Amino acid sequence: MSDFSTAHGALLYENPLSSPESVRDFTLEGSALISFPENCLRLENAESAQLGQKANYVLWCRHSFPADLLLEIDFRPVREPGLAMLFFSASGKNGRSLFDPALSPRTGEYIQYHHGDINAFHLSFFRRKEKDERSFHTCNLRKSYGFYLVAQGADPIPDAADADGFYTLSLLKHGPEIRFAVNGLEILRFHDDGSSFGPLLGGGCIGLRQLAPMIGEYRNLRVFSLSSCPV
Repeated sequence: MSDFSTAHGALLYENPLSSPESVRDFTLEGSALISFPENCLRLENAESAQLGQKANYVLWCRHSFPADLLLEIDFRPVREPGLAMLFFSASGKNGRSLFDPALSPRTGEYIQYHHGDINAFHLSFFRRKEKDERSFHTCNLRKSYGFYLVAQGADPIPDAADADGFYTLSLLKHGPEIRFAVNGLEILRFHDDGSSFGPLLGGGCIGLRQLAPMIGEYRNLRVFSLSSCPV
């Protein structure tokens, strides 16, 4: 088990994700149905899953966060198949803001995020899309620009039918080190040498992405500075 509690520094951002007011500083790319049953954020596709990538979407928090942070958010799968992903350290190329109007438009299709004009980490923490992804569950960490799979670990979250409430996702980024845990159980870690998969990524935005027809619920987004980096 990993104890990230020792890494908690100052609270930089807190959002219960409990009502429409809580996502006023968020931007949606693509089409999605956003609701708040039981005081939590529910995301589901607004377009038919038969449209493929055109039915997918990303919900960005517009705040820019520092390069080193500890992020926590609670997640519950409601319907599958599909996929749930967390973007972090996302920014436009050449030092631009993620929302610089000079960047190419983004509409939720995945190629725009890994081979567009942004850089980011992509953490797919719940994958039930293809047949192999539904029978052998993994969490995948990718880095872009590019489609580099840089780390992988076993996914402990049950299928939607067996999920028991919410699961706390913890993401720690400190310099070249990235660690990810679910309910305190470390799932993967990655040391970025700043060369093999492009330069180190700094600060940036956080986003939630889902693939249709996935329905997922979220609550209690918290971002902390780091007081330390647990071994």
